[in-house]
Amino acid sequence: MEGSNRTDSRNRDIDWSKYGLGNEAAQRVRANTSGFVDLSSGGHYAAGGHQASGANELFAEEQGDIPWWKSNFFISQPVLFGTWDGVFTSCLINIVGVIVFLRSGWIVSQAGVISGVLIVLSTVATALISVLSAVGICERCRIESGGVYFVLGHVLGSRFGGALGILYCFGQAVGCALNVLGFGESIAEMIGFSGSGTAVRLIAIGAVVLLSSINIAGVKWVIKIQFVLLLILLLAGLDFMVGSFVHTDIESGFDGWLTNNMQLNLWPNYTDGYSMFAVFGVFFPTITGILAGINMSGDLKAPSTNIPNGTLAAISFATFLYLVFILFLGATCTRHVLKNDYMIAAKVSAIGVLFLAGLYVSSMSSCLGAMYGTPRVLQSIALENVIPGIGILGMGRGPNKVPLYSMAVVAAVSFAFIMIGNINTLAPIVTMPYLITYACIDYSYFALAQTFDIEHQREQRFHRPKVHTAVNVDDDNDLDRLFPERTRHKNLRGESNSNSQSSPIENSEMTPIAPKNHIHSKQKNWYSNLCNRWLSLIGALIKIIIMFLVNWVYAVASISVVFLIWLYIGTANPAVKPGLASEFHFLRWFKTVLLRCFGRRVVDYEQIVVTPVHPGMDVSTAQLNEDNEDFSNRRRYHQSATVSGHTVDLDD
Repeated sequence: MEGSNRTDSRNRDIDWSKYGLGNEAAQRVRANTSGFVDLSSGGHYAAGGHQASGANELFAEEQGDIPWWKSNFFISQPVLFGTWDGVFTSCLINIVGVIVFLRSGWIVSQAGVISGVLIVLSTVATALISVLSAVGICERCRIESGGVYFVLGHVLGSRFGGALGILYCFGQAVGCALNVLGFGESIAEMIGFSGSGTAVRLIAIGAVVLLSSINIAGVKWVIKIQFVLLLILLLAGLDFMVGSFVHTDIESGFDGWLTNNMQLNLWPNYTDGYSMFAVFGVFFPTITGILAGINMSGDLKAPSTNIPNGTLAAISFATFLYLVFILFLGATCTRHVLKNDYMIAAKVSAIGVLFLAGLYVSSMSSCLGAMYGTPRVLQSIALENVIPGIGILGMGRGPNKVPLYSMAVVAAVSFAFIMIGNINTLAPIVTMPYLITYACIDYSYFALAQTFDIEHQREQRFHRPKVHTAVNVDDDNDLDRLFPERTRHKNLRGESNSNSQSSPIENSEMTPIAPKNHIHSKQKNWYSNLCNRWLSLIGALIKIIIMFLVNWVYAVASISVVFLIWLYIGTANPAVKPGLASEFHFLRWFKTVLLRCFGRRVVDYEQIVVTPVHPGMDVSTAQLNEDNEDFSNRRRYHQSATVSGHTVDLDD
């Protein structure tokens, strides 16, 4: 009895209005819950978070509860995800695509096992450099919604970001068409329409419509479906590996491991005008979905940590699957069958139905990721008004702002390329936008790191001496809270450690807030040492070379499109914001490097305007405005700083 009385007295002291309850509802809660109430979920109940049942019906009568079918099938508040349920799942189902299931055998028949492995490793390495560059940007800048566009626009400026973002969205839409065409091929062959291009295209269009509907339902449904799709993909890969050991099908060209197929398929045998770079162009779209985690940055709990961990884990696991398909098919099947039978992997698997399910899922999942991330990139470009005339694409529905109009544009582009192409012809078209985007991401990290060095050198050259007095420290902290940019160099050098010994409340009041446009120093995470500016620069140059080696016509066309959009943005909207790396100029830096290589001395100086001082003139101070009595009780601040620098001899 005594414990119950204490509980009742505590409940009477609770302010139930904080939880959205009136007096009558609060009395009913006290009467029916015997004093035990879950206060942590009170706000959730007041918001109508789920179906009312039992004691929760008391809350439903007060504010009106949401029906169970509406709360479970429609999003009523924003949903955020983490490393494994968001980034890893989205990336993996986007990079284990239809080409792995349908074209791995064809790649072995053309390039051979050794060149096939080199193609896989070079593809992964090409994408991995861009992933590490994006990871480096994520840990040194504040990441917001917008995905690839935000990364490029935030670093290189909105003008470059808008032009490259449009090309990236185009590549994603064409990649969606490529994946659903693979889905259409497999379904058409299963139902007996293997030679009918019309049936393949109709099935592909229906798949795009279905996936668009799922995206309209909301991001919560996208993630739920992705979990199921990922499970099916993993089971299909396991089924393929087990099937290669437990049975053979000699009539279909699957001879098993106890043959000399590995030796026969070891070296390349290019036919039909293909080369190693052409085969690379066919396989490269497989890895293009690796930036899916960045595209969902607006729906993540902690983008700066979720994106690196989830993306690197996904690309590691996907590389293992790529090599399994290349090596297993090359060791167990004849070259003739690998070249002509795109479904040979299904005959190798132990349970053909499970493998086909994985094939269908790989087609649908990659398209689902494209239909989810690409419209959000378009939406971010439209919301920032970078490109005039596309403002309607920024409109969204629901708490997560689902971009319906942008989704319609992406679907329309996918429909167009479904009608005019097939997998082998669309793959090189998809490759070009991604190579340009990845090259620019690599350059972005290089420019960001160089800009950080420029700012750091400036702060080292021109600094204010630190005076250790109690009054000055108090004044500095007050001004630092008003002008956070004054304390950037302090944060970088860790000079704020003296405040760490104070109480938590005092610390939160005295610590200045870092400005939004701020470049952090390299962090000490496990992946930080992998992010190297010179590796990023080399990666950008390699991607540009690969573009022209794969198909120079598509390469020139893609670069021309980016240049025209960049020119249009500069003409129609010249006031777009510059990027964080606007201080760094590549040509100027390259000129400096060349001069130093030839032994020329390069002097880097800054022009400073100094007020002339006349020693023979007496100077007196005067107050030009009257004191305001409303502010008379405030302390008087006078900010002065001694600037020291290095003398520069311009005659050298």
